[in-house]
Amino acid sequence: MRSVSTESRFPLQAVKPLAELGLYRQRCLEATRRAGEGGIVRRQVSPVSGKRLTPWGRISGMDYGRCPETGSLFLVDMPQAERWQALLTEVSRFRQEPEGFHKRLERSRADHVHEPKVRWMEEALRFQGRSRVRLLEVTTGPSQLTPWLAFCPWLEAVETMEESALAGGTPGADGNGGPPVDAAILPESLDRSDHPVRLLTVVGQRMPRGGILFVTGLVASGYDMAVLGAKNLYLYPPDRANCFSLTGLTRILERTGFMPQEISTPGVLDLEIVRAHKQAEPGLTLSGFDRILMDSDLGTRESFQRFLQEQSLSSFARVVAKKL
Repeated sequence: MRSVSTESRFPLQAVKPLAELGLYRQRCLEATRRAGEGGIVRRQVSPVSGKRLTPWGRISGMDYGRCPETGSLFLVDMPQAERWQALLTEVSRFRQEPEGFHKRLERSRADHVHEPKVRWMEEALRFQGRSRVRLLEVTTGPSQLTPWLAFCPWLEAVETMEESALAGGTPGADGNGGPPVDAAILPESLDRSDHPVRLLTVVGQRMPRGGILFVTGLVASGYDMAVLGAKNLYLYPPDRANCFSLTGLTRILERTGFMPQEISTPGVLDLEIVRAHKQAEPGLTLSGFDRILMDSDLGTRESFQRFLQEQSLSSFARVVAKKL
């Protein structure tokens, strides 16, 4: 199994500053509650294993359940499909508002998030011997990745579709309704899908055998998630309605007809995320080992972050899978 680490370094403030996350996070939580007022669908079993979810914790009064086999986390009470789709669109508009940190950091996020993602895809396709690829981007628009993809010479065509429309069976959104594609990218799409198995299945219907799937997302098996648990302010719906473990992500891909070719956790911010939480909440309880890490010098923290990458223990995952 191929695994890729990264030597790039950038501060938390450059992509998702904790100090500025609060307003956006609160609006997401309030919008999720409003969407649920129209009726909910209770998820009782893990979409990964089919086993009954066990109680894990609450995020601002909303229950998350844990898959007992893989440790993946799932928002239990989901708004109904049409309301979930509208919720994702509403939250996407929040991210486009000029006063929000997403817009202010647009250039920085392009440098540290979107451009490396495109380079990763290009390298993986070259490794697989692919060129002039027809790509399906599965996201909630407007996507900041789309403009980058539009100028990639190694792509023949790019089609962008809404993840909730694909998973929810919106008329005209059936995976068989469009031309076949050679590859697909799901940038954090599984994290916010109300039907991740269905989404992967429909995407797979557009791909021939040997097609390449790219997936990125937050993973529950990573360091900052393991340390902070339900106190991790980066875990909230709808953006993180699902938080797969690395094992869970692998299992759900295999269940839907994909074979992972590359699994990496190239995150660079695990320790900085925990440090930022500790600074925001000085009374936050950490183990003795974690306190030593938080107080260590920059070189030690960078060495430990590299260890997390190399051992697949960072909280950001990238997966390349092949359609069987």
